[in-house]
Amino acid sequence: MRIGYYAHHHGSGHCRQADKLAALLPVELQRQLTVFTSLAADAYTFTTITEKQIVRLNPEDERPDDVLSGRAGQYWQPKSLHYSPVGNVDIQTRSWQILNTIRQHQIDIMIIDVSVEVAMLCRVASVPYLYVRLAGIRDDAPHVSAFTGALGLIAPYPQTLEALMTADWVRQKTLYLDFLPAANGKRLTYKAFIQMLMTSTNTTTDAPVNDRLRTFLLSPINEFSDKDNNQCITDSTTTHINVDKRQPMIITVIKGYGGHDAIDAKLSALRHALPDAFIISLGPINGDMLEFVDMSAQVDDVTPFIAHSNWLLMACGLNGIAQAYDYATPLVVLPDSRPHREQEVMAEALIAQGRALSWKQFMARIVEGQIQKVSSTYDNNEDLDSKSQNPKFANAAGSLAQDSKAKIVINSLATYSSPKLWFQDWLLPQLGLSPEI
Repeated sequence: MRIGYYAHHHGSGHCRQADKLAALLPVELQRQLTVFTSLAADAYTFTTITEKQIVRLNPEDERPDDVLSGRAGQYWQPKSLHYSPVGNVDIQTRSWQILNTIRQHQIDIMIIDVSVEVAMLCRVASVPYLYVRLAGIRDDAPHVSAFTGALGLIAPYPQTLEALMTADWVRQKTLYLDFLPAANGKRLTYKAFIQMLMTSTNTTTDAPVNDRLRTFLLSPINEFSDKDNNQCITDSTTTHINVDKRQPMIITVIKGYGGHDAIDAKLSALRHALPDAFIISLGPINGDMLEFVDMSAQVDDVTPFIAHSNWLLMACGLNGIAQAYDYATPLVVLPDSRPHREQEVMAEALIAQGRALSWKQFMARIVEGQIQKVSSTYDNNEDLDSKSQNPKFANAAGSLAQDSKAKIVINSLATYSSPKLWFQDWLLPQLGLSPEI
């Protein structure tokens, strides 16, 4: 079957999810995938599909010449939609873009991530679709309409992180994919990670790397001991790293571009609570917060930071948690404010599962003297394939295992020749449901 994927333009996460799913498809079907999005081309670079496979949709913002605004009030707003301007030529154009492309490319089934309005457009046009369910409380009438109109629902997170208030019928109609695997990150030993820090560009200041890191990691004569081979290696031109039991506490704060002010606001308290920690800020940062971190950087791959930090402070965006979930590094979750309490619900589930601490819990443990006692989880020569994954939380989402739930679901679409056969012979038995005839 030919697949179409609608990726919402808020942040780059939805396009990233499309990229992850595309990577699981057989090459032939991967080349036939069509992604619909109004996200700008420079906001996210796909790794598995070409620009020719992407339909850049017109925007859906309100216009001054709209007949009715997008949220026109009780007697003018359909209860099945969140947002529906009337007379908006951009939305008219994007609707034709979607429907014309579905027809021209002979798309058999759409995956919608996420838009109630696109779901309803597909249902009215009689186009089969699967709807991506995100975390949070989504029991409003528009979401219920999108859920009921779908052949099935897919959740790109483990079922163990499902919100307690989710209706039973929604759970039953959902295929839980676990966290989708990200592209392979850099496999670095702890020693190599520290070397990377020492040679990275520090955007907080023009000064050399922080003195705390130098004190802990550099020998005075540029030597380090290879404990495995009992050798002492000297190089007059290369700065060597002495990694031993004096390792500093490394705290990495990971922020995305969907919002970072709330996390930045915690940096002052973090610095005062742990004055000797080496604090790294990844992603955007407010200029007045730079004095509270030792290093600020923009990186393409956060995997080494996740694997080799002592603590991670981060929001609860789907892609960020997916990357960190299977690693042993403890999390402190600082959820951003999102519609439907999306990140708050994810944070609550992670805390309840024992996978994360709240900010309040973290600060309380510092006061109790527990945090300072935490040392590095990793051996000096350990890479990301050894003990860096937490066996308590490890699952198929941590690798491209052939039997991962996501791979099974996405490849089932490639196996069947028509949506009807797939729906009747594969999906309904998986869900244990049968529609009324």
